[in-house]
Amino acid sequence: MPGNTFGHSFRITTWGESHGRALGVVIDGVPAGLALDTDMVQKELNRRRPGQSAVSTPRSEADKVEILSGIFEGKATGTPISMMVWNKDADSSSYDNIKDLPRPGHADYPYMEKYGIRDHRGGGRSSARETIGRVAAGAVAKEILSNFGIDIIAHVTELGGIRAKEMPFDTIKEDIEKTPVRCADLEAAQRMLEKVGKAREEHDSIGGVVEIIAIGLPPGIGEPVFDKLDADIAKAIMSIGAVKGVEIGIGNEAAQMKGSQMNDPFVLQDGKIIAQTNNAGGILGGLSTGMPIICRASVKPTPSISKVQHTVNTKEMKNSDIIIKGRHDPTIPPRMVPVAEAMMALVLVDHMIRSGHIHPNSLLKQ
Repeated sequence: MPGNTFGHSFRITTWGESHGRALGVVIDGVPAGLALDTDMVQKELNRRRPGQSAVSTPRSEADKVEILSGIFEGKATGTPISMMVWNKDADSSSYDNIKDLPRPGHADYPYMEKYGIRDHRGGGRSSARETIGRVAAGAVAKEILSNFGIDIIAHVTELGGIRAKEMPFDTIKEDIEKTPVRCADLEAAQRMLEKVGKAREEHDSIGGVVEIIAIGLPPGIGEPVFDKLDADIAKAIMSIGAVKGVEIGIGNEAAQMKGSQMNDPFVLQDGKIIAQTNNAGGILGGLSTGMPIICRASVKPTPSISKVQHTVNTKEMKNSDIIIKGRHDPTIPPRMVPVAEAMMALVLVDHMIRSGHIHPNSLLKQ
Protein backbone atom coordinates (compact mmCIF):
# COMPACT_ATOMS: atom_id res chain seq x y z
CA MET A 1 0.00 0.00 0.00
CA PRO A 2 1.84 3.11 -1.20
CA GLY A 3 0.70 6.62 -0.32
CA ASN A 4 1.53 6.49 3.38
CA THR A 5 4.21 9.19 3.06
CA PHE A 6 3.48 12.91 2.81
CA GLY A 7 5.82 15.79 2.05
CA HIS A 8 8.89 16.64 -0.04
CA SER A 9 11.75 18.02 2.08
CA PHE A 10 9.90 17.46 5.36
CA ARG A 11 8.41 13.97 5.08
CA ILE A 12 6.23 11.91 7.35
CA THR A 13 5.18 8.27 7.10
CA THR A 14 2.29 7.16 9.30
CA TRP A 15 1.65 3.52 10.17
CA GLY A 16 -0.76 1.37 12.18
CA GLU A 17 -4.44 0.44 12.34
CA SER A 18 -7.38 1.35 14.56
CA HIS A 19 -7.44 -1.98 16.40
CA GLY A 20 -3.84 -3.06 15.88
CA ARG A 21 -1.21 -3.08 18.62
CA ALA A 22 -0.01 0.47 18.02
CA LEU A 23 0.11 3.44 15.66
CA GLY A 24 2.84 5.93 14.92
CA VAL A 25 4.85 8.09 12.58
CA VAL A 26 8.38 8.49 11.25
CA ILE A 27 9.44 12.08 10.46
CA ASP A 28 12.38 12.84 8.16
CA GLY A 29 13.77 16.33 7.61
CA VAL A 30 13.50 17.84 11.09
CA PRO A 31 16.13 20.60 11.44
CA ALA A 32 18.87 19.76 13.90
CA GLY A 33 18.72 21.69 17.15
CA LEU A 34 14.94 21.83 17.51
CA ALA A 35 14.09 21.72 21.21
CA LEU A 36 11.52 18.96 21.57
CA ASP A 37 10.21 16.74 24.33
CA THR A 38 7.38 14.29 24.89
CA ASP A 39 5.20 16.88 26.64
CA MET A 40 5.06 19.09 23.54
CA VAL A 41 3.80 16.22 21.41
CA GLN A 42 1.50 14.87 24.12
CA LYS A 43 -0.23 18.24 24.45
CA GLU A 44 -1.38 18.04 20.83
CA LEU A 45 -2.34 14.36 21.05
CA ASN A 46 -4.46 15.14 24.10
CA ARG A 47 -6.49 17.53 21.97
CA ARG A 48 -7.42 14.81 19.45
CA ARG A 49 -7.75 11.79 21.72
CA PRO A 50 -11.18 10.13 22.14
CA GLY A 51 -13.40 10.15 25.20
CA GLN A 52 -13.03 13.84 26.07
CA SER A 53 -16.66 14.94 25.94
CA ALA A 54 -20.21 14.13 24.87
CA VAL A 55 -19.37 15.13 21.29
CA SER A 56 -16.71 12.42 20.89
CA THR A 57 -16.56 8.64 20.98
CA PRO A 58 -16.53 7.11 24.49
CA ARG A 59 -13.54 4.95 23.55
CA SER A 60 -11.03 5.63 26.34
CA GLU A 61 -7.47 5.97 25.08
CA ALA A 62 -4.71 7.90 26.86
CA ASP A 63 -2.76 8.02 23.57
CA LYS A 64 0.49 8.34 25.49
CA VAL A 65 3.31 8.95 23.03
CA GLU A 66 6.75 7.38 23.09
CA ILE A 67 9.61 9.05 21.17
CA LEU A 68 11.88 6.25 19.96
CA SER A 69 14.57 8.06 17.97
CA GLY A 70 15.93 11.33 16.65
CA ILE A 71 16.11 13.22 19.98
CA PHE A 72 19.25 13.58 22.12
CA GLU A 73 19.40 15.68 25.29
CA GLY A 74 16.09 17.32 24.42
CA LYS A 75 17.01 18.39 20.90
CA ALA A 76 16.51 16.97 17.41
CA THR A 77 19.67 15.51 15.92
CA GLY A 78 18.53 15.88 12.32
CA THR A 79 17.97 12.12 11.99
CA PRO A 80 14.50 10.52 11.57
CA ILE A 81 12.21 10.95 14.56
CA SER A 82 10.03 7.92 15.28
CA MET A 83 7.02 8.15 17.61
CA MET A 84 4.53 5.51 18.74
CA VAL A 85 1.23 5.28 20.62
CA TRP A 86 -0.10 1.95 21.93
CA ASN A 87 -3.76 1.01 21.49
CA LYS A 88 -5.12 0.21 24.96
CA ASP A 89 -8.94 0.20 24.68
CA ALA A 90 -9.66 -1.47 21.34
CA ASP A 91 -12.89 -3.51 21.35
CA SER A 92 -13.33 -5.38 18.07
CA SER A 93 -16.37 -7.44 19.09
CA SER A 94 -18.93 -5.09 17.53
CA TYR A 95 -17.24 -5.46 14.12
CA ASP A 96 -17.12 -9.26 13.89
CA ASN A 97 -20.81 -9.61 13.00
CA ILE A 98 -20.62 -7.07 10.17
CA LYS A 99 -17.31 -8.06 8.57
CA ASP A 100 -19.14 -9.16 5.40
CA LEU A 101 -21.39 -6.07 5.37
CA PRO A 102 -19.61 -3.02 3.92
CA ARG A 103 -20.69 0.00 5.94
CA PRO A 104 -22.34 2.83 3.98
CA GLY A 105 -20.13 5.93 3.95
CA HIS A 106 -17.00 3.95 4.86
CA ALA A 107 -14.08 2.69 2.78
CA ASP A 108 -14.90 -1.00 3.40
CA TYR A 109 -16.11 -1.82 -0.11
CA PRO A 110 -13.42 -0.06 -2.20
CA TYR A 111 -10.68 -1.38 0.14
CA MET A 112 -11.87 -4.94 -0.49
CA GLU A 113 -12.06 -4.35 -4.22
CA LYS A 114 -8.54 -2.93 -4.34
CA TYR A 115 -6.68 -5.31 -2.03
CA GLY A 116 -8.85 -8.41 -1.74
CA ILE A 117 -8.35 -8.29 2.02
CA ARG A 118 -9.06 -5.75 4.73
CA ASP A 119 -8.87 -5.30 8.47
CA HIS A 120 -12.56 -5.04 9.38
CA ARG A 121 -11.85 -4.00 12.99
CA GLY A 122 -12.79 -0.35 13.17
CA GLY A 123 -11.86 0.26 9.57
CA GLY A 124 -8.21 -0.69 10.03
CA ARG A 125 -5.96 1.72 8.17
CA SER A 126 -8.85 3.94 7.05
CA SER A 127 -9.84 4.67 10.66
CA ALA A 128 -9.59 8.17 12.11
CA ARG A 129 -7.03 6.78 14.58
CA GLU A 130 -4.52 6.95 11.73
CA THR A 131 -4.44 10.68 12.42
CA ILE A 132 -2.47 10.05 15.62
CA GLY A 133 0.68 10.00 13.49
CA ARG A 134 -0.33 13.19 11.70
CA VAL A 135 -0.97 15.07 14.94
CA ALA A 136 2.30 13.88 16.50
CA ALA A 137 4.22 15.01 13.42
CA GLY A 138 2.20 18.22 13.32
CA ALA A 139 3.31 19.01 16.87
CA VAL A 140 6.91 18.91 15.66
CA ALA A 141 6.07 21.04 12.61
CA LYS A 142 4.23 23.62 14.73
CA GLU A 143 7.19 23.84 17.09
CA ILE A 144 9.51 24.51 14.13
CA LEU A 145 7.19 27.20 12.75
CA SER A 146 6.92 28.91 16.13
CA ASN A 147 10.67 29.62 15.90
CA PHE A 148 9.91 31.71 12.81
CA GLY A 149 6.88 33.56 14.16
CA ILE A 150 4.28 31.45 12.34
CA ASP A 151 1.12 30.52 14.23
CA ILE A 152 -1.74 28.21 13.18
CA ILE A 153 -5.22 27.73 14.59
CA ALA A 154 -8.25 25.77 13.40
CA HIS A 155 -11.79 26.11 14.69
CA VAL A 156 -15.31 24.94 13.93
CA THR A 157 -17.27 27.60 12.04
CA GLU A 158 -20.34 25.51 11.21
CA LEU A 159 -21.97 22.43 12.72
CA GLY A 160 -25.29 20.93 11.72
CA GLY A 161 -26.20 24.07 9.77
CA ILE A 162 -25.44 26.44 12.69
CA ARG A 163 -22.85 29.04 11.68
CA ALA A 164 -20.51 31.01 13.89
CA LYS A 165 -19.91 34.71 13.38
CA GLU A 166 -16.56 35.95 12.09
CA MET A 167 -14.07 36.67 14.85
CA PRO A 168 -10.49 38.01 15.07
CA PHE A 169 -7.56 35.58 15.24
CA ASP A 170 -6.65 36.38 18.85
CA THR A 171 -10.22 35.88 20.07
CA ILE A 172 -10.48 32.54 18.28
CA LYS A 173 -7.20 31.42 19.80
CA GLU A 174 -8.30 32.44 23.28
CA ASP A 175 -11.80 30.89 23.15
CA ILE A 176 -11.31 27.81 20.95
CA GLU A 177 -10.95 25.33 23.83
CA LYS A 178 -13.71 26.80 26.01
CA THR A 179 -16.35 24.52 24.49
CA PRO A 180 -16.33 20.85 23.40
CA VAL A 181 -17.34 21.77 19.84
CA ARG A 182 -14.26 24.03 19.50
CA CYS A 183 -16.23 26.99 18.21
CA ALA A 184 -14.98 30.40 19.41
CA ASP A 185 -18.44 31.94 19.02
CA LEU A 186 -19.67 30.72 22.41
CA GLU A 187 -23.33 31.51 21.74
CA ALA A 188 -23.29 29.54 18.50
CA ALA A 189 -21.31 26.80 20.25
CA GLN A 190 -24.13 26.25 22.73
CA ARG A 191 -26.64 25.80 19.91
CA MET A 192 -24.22 23.42 18.20
CA LEU A 193 -24.00 21.34 21.37
CA GLU A 194 -27.78 21.09 21.45
CA LYS A 195 -27.79 20.01 17.78
CA VAL A 196 -25.21 17.30 18.51
CA GLY A 197 -27.30 16.06 21.43
CA LYS A 198 -30.41 15.85 19.26
CA ALA A 199 -28.53 13.92 16.56
CA ARG A 200 -27.28 11.45 19.15
CA GLU A 201 -30.84 10.94 20.47
CA GLU A 202 -31.96 10.23 16.90
CA HIS A 203 -29.10 7.71 16.43
CA ASP A 204 -27.74 9.99 13.71
CA SER A 205 -24.79 12.33 13.13
CA ILE A 206 -24.06 15.80 11.74
CA GLY A 207 -21.31 17.41 9.66
CA GLY A 208 -19.80 20.87 9.58
CA VAL A 209 -16.97 23.17 8.55
CA VAL A 210 -13.49 23.58 10.02
CA GLU A 211 -11.52 26.74 9.21
CA ILE A 212 -7.72 26.80 9.39
CA ILE A 213 -5.80 30.09 9.68
CA ALA A 214 -2.04 30.58 9.55
CA ILE A 215 -0.40 33.94 10.29
CA GLY A 216 3.20 35.09 10.04
CA LEU A 217 4.16 33.26 6.84
CA PRO A 218 6.46 35.49 4.75
CA PRO A 219 5.55 36.32 1.13
CA GLY A 220 6.90 34.22 -1.72
CA ILE A 221 6.59 30.77 -0.08
CA GLY A 222 5.44 28.00 -2.41
CA GLU A 223 6.14 26.61 -5.88
CA PRO A 224 4.31 28.32 -8.75
CA VAL A 225 3.20 25.42 -10.99
CA PHE A 226 2.20 21.92 -9.88
CA ASP A 227 3.36 22.32 -6.27
CA LYS A 228 1.42 25.49 -5.59
CA LEU A 229 1.10 26.26 -1.88
CA ASP A 230 -2.70 26.22 -2.07
CA ALA A 231 -2.66 23.00 -4.11
CA ASP A 232 -0.54 21.27 -1.46
CA ILE A 233 -2.74 22.63 1.32
CA ALA A 234 -5.83 21.36 -0.49
CA LYS A 235 -4.26 17.91 -0.87
CA ALA A 236 -3.22 17.85 2.77
CA ILE A 237 -6.67 18.76 4.05
CA MET A 238 -8.49 16.50 1.57
CA SER A 239 -6.34 13.60 2.76
CA ILE A 240 -8.08 13.78 6.15
CA GLY A 241 -10.90 11.24 6.32
CA ALA A 242 -14.44 12.70 6.07
CA VAL A 243 -13.35 15.91 4.29
CA LYS A 244 -15.40 16.35 1.11
CA GLY A 245 -14.49 19.89 0.08
CA VAL A 246 -11.75 22.51 0.54
CA GLU A 247 -11.91 26.28 0.02
CA ILE A 248 -9.04 28.79 0.01
CA GLY A 249 -9.88 32.38 0.92
CA ILE A 250 -13.28 33.44 -0.39
CA GLY A 251 -13.55 29.98 -1.97
CA ASN A 252 -16.65 29.07 -3.94
CA GLU A 253 -18.10 32.56 -3.58
CA ALA A 254 -15.48 33.74 -6.11
CA ALA A 255 -17.59 32.20 -8.88
CA GLN A 256 -20.34 34.78 -8.26
CA MET A 257 -18.04 37.83 -7.92
CA LYS A 258 -16.71 40.41 -10.37
CA GLY A 259 -13.00 40.97 -10.71
CA SER A 260 -13.37 44.38 -9.11
CA GLN A 261 -14.88 42.66 -6.07
CA MET A 262 -12.55 39.68 -5.93
CA ASN A 263 -9.18 41.39 -6.37
CA ASP A 264 -7.31 42.42 -3.20
CA PRO A 265 -5.80 45.92 -3.71
CA PHE A 266 -2.22 46.40 -2.51
CA VAL A 267 -1.17 49.32 -0.31
CA LEU A 268 2.03 50.40 1.41
CA GLN A 269 1.82 50.30 5.21
CA ASP A 270 4.78 50.97 7.50
CA GLY A 271 7.14 50.29 4.63
CA LYS A 272 5.56 46.93 3.78
CA ILE A 273 3.29 45.92 0.92
CA ILE A 274 0.03 44.44 2.19
CA ALA A 275 -3.39 43.68 0.71
CA GLN A 276 -6.39 45.73 1.86
CA THR A 277 -8.62 42.64 1.72
CA ASN A 278 -7.84 38.92 1.72
CA ASN A 279 -10.26 37.24 -0.68
CA ALA A 280 -7.29 35.26 -2.05
CA GLY A 281 -6.73 33.68 1.36
CA GLY A 282 -3.08 34.69 1.49
CA ILE A 283 -2.05 32.93 -1.75
CA LEU A 284 -1.67 34.20 -5.33
CA GLY A 285 -0.24 32.12 -8.17
CA GLY A 286 0.56 29.37 -5.70
CA LEU A 287 2.78 31.66 -3.61
CA SER A 288 2.11 33.23 -0.22
CA THR A 289 1.40 36.97 -0.14
CA GLY A 290 2.21 37.54 3.53
CA MET A 291 -1.46 37.83 4.39
CA PRO A 292 -3.08 35.20 6.64
CA ILE A 293 -3.52 31.82 4.97
CA ILE A 294 -7.22 30.93 5.22
CA CYS A 295 -8.61 27.50 4.37
CA ARG A 296 -11.96 25.84 5.10
CA ALA A 297 -12.78 22.14 5.07
CA SER A 298 -16.30 20.77 4.60
CA VAL A 299 -16.66 17.67 6.75
CA LYS A 300 -19.34 15.05 6.21
CA PRO A 301 -21.45 13.57 9.03
CA THR A 302 -19.94 10.59 10.85
CA PRO A 303 -20.87 7.57 8.68
CA SER A 304 -21.12 5.18 11.67
CA ILE A 305 -24.70 5.60 12.83
CA SER A 306 -27.03 3.16 14.60
CA LYS A 307 -29.96 3.66 12.23
CA VAL A 308 -30.86 0.78 9.89
CA GLN A 309 -29.07 1.20 6.55
CA HIS A 310 -29.01 -0.81 3.33
CA THR A 311 -25.92 -2.69 2.17
CA VAL A 312 -24.89 -5.97 0.52
CA ASN A 313 -23.73 -9.18 2.18
CA THR A 314 -20.52 -9.79 0.21
CA LYS A 315 -20.23 -13.41 1.38
CA GLU A 316 -23.74 -14.43 0.35
CA MET A 317 -24.01 -11.77 -2.39
CA LYS A 318 -27.49 -10.60 -1.47
CA ASN A 319 -29.06 -7.36 -0.31
CA SER A 320 -29.01 -6.86 3.44
CA ASP A 321 -29.51 -4.33 6.23
CA ILE A 322 -26.91 -3.16 8.71
CA ILE A 323 -27.01 -1.55 12.13
CA ILE A 324 -23.62 -0.24 13.23
CA LYS A 325 -22.97 -0.68 16.92
CA GLY A 326 -19.92 0.39 18.92
CA ARG A 327 -18.40 3.69 20.07
CA HIS A 328 -18.49 6.48 17.53
CA ASP A 329 -18.35 10.29 17.33
CA PRO A 330 -21.75 11.92 16.71
CA THR A 331 -19.87 14.63 14.81
CA ILE A 332 -16.34 14.83 13.41
CA PRO A 333 -15.31 18.54 13.10
CA PRO A 334 -14.47 19.21 16.80
CA ARG A 335 -11.92 16.38 16.96
CA MET A 336 -10.65 17.22 13.47
CA VAL A 337 -9.41 20.64 14.62
CA PRO A 338 -5.92 19.49 15.79
CA VAL A 339 -5.61 17.23 12.74
CA ALA A 340 -6.31 20.16 10.39
CA GLU A 341 -3.77 22.31 12.22
CA ALA A 342 -1.22 19.51 11.90
CA MET A 343 -1.69 19.10 8.16
CA MET A 344 -1.40 22.85 7.57
CA ALA A 345 1.78 22.93 9.66
CA LEU A 346 3.29 20.03 7.71
CA VAL A 347 2.72 21.81 4.40
CA LEU A 348 4.11 25.15 5.61
CA VAL A 349 7.26 23.62 7.12
CA ASP A 350 7.87 21.64 3.94
CA HIS A 351 7.61 24.75 1.76
CA MET A 352 9.69 26.85 4.17
CA ILE A 353 12.49 24.29 3.85
CA ARG A 354 12.10 24.08 0.07
CA SER A 355 12.27 27.87 -0.23
CA GLY A 356 15.48 28.05 1.83
CA HIS A 357 13.93 29.87 4.79
CA ILE A 358 14.70 26.86 7.00
CA HIS A 359 18.03 25.00 6.71
CA PRO A 360 18.95 21.55 8.10
CA ASN A 361 20.82 23.09 11.05
CA SER A 362 19.09 26.50 11.15
CA LEU A 363 17.81 26.02 14.69
CA LEU A 364 21.32 25.31 15.98
CA LYS A 365 22.28 28.85 14.96
CA GLN A 366 19.52 30.58 16.92
